[in-house]
Amino acid sequence: MTAASVCVIRRGREKARSAPWRGDQQTAVLTTMPDTPLPSADFVRHCLKTLAGDGFSRVRTAALSPLEQASFLAAGFTVEQELRLLALELTDDPAAVPAGARLVRVGRRRRREVLEVDAAAFAEFWRFDELALADALGATPHVRFRAAASRFGPIEGYAICGRAGRRGYVQRLAVHPERQGRGTGRRLLLDGLSWLVRAGATKAFVNTQVGNAAALSLYRDVGFEEEAVGLSVLSSRVP
Repeated sequence: MTAASVCVIRRGREKARSAPWRGDQQTAVLTTMPDTPLPSADFVRHCLKTLAGDGFSRVRTAALSPLEQASFLAAGFTVEQELRLLALELTDDPAAVPAGARLVRVGRRRRREVLEVDAAAFAEFWRFDELALADALGATPHVRFRAAASRFGPIEGYAICGRAGRRGYVQRLAVHPERQGRGTGRRLLLDGLSWLVRAGATKAFVNTQVGNAAALSLYRDVGFEEEAVGLSVLSSRVP
């Protein structure tokens, strides 16, 4: 495997996926695979050795719950970033989607515009590249990908919401800084939550950076409540 590629590391029944972190050819992101057992600490160490052989000098995880973190911490990873996790019971249809820029389905030809909005909205550590965007779109069996855009204007913001069983997820919500404060984020969020209710989800989850006061205010205003335990991105130097 070259550092520019994506690969699946396997040993017995355990497996994980690795790829460059946001295009950084020295840093890999190690992601657990769905429908597989949580990795053991020994398997995590095996992954580190494999990635060292592939030329990486540092490894990060995706955002993990405390249960998912255990084996990584035992293998020498440490917490690099913390996220707040919020949840909303979807017992009733959310508030009506307010008026504003029309919401359109995002085709492949407009994904570059989406990534430009994402780069403007987030600090470098959190920005999506094409792989991270694809991961968000493929994280759940059912997904809604919508952007706010005037008829002939650029994309102002976008949201990715997903459903797996009865659980819904706000995978990503971003609004260009020049378009913030106009209700675009609320419009995108409520559209996604309304879709989740229609799709049969009964609870929605979202995470955001600890210091993102604007996002936390929006989520709480819509009815999300903070969970007792958050998520963390872990990292380690390779041996």
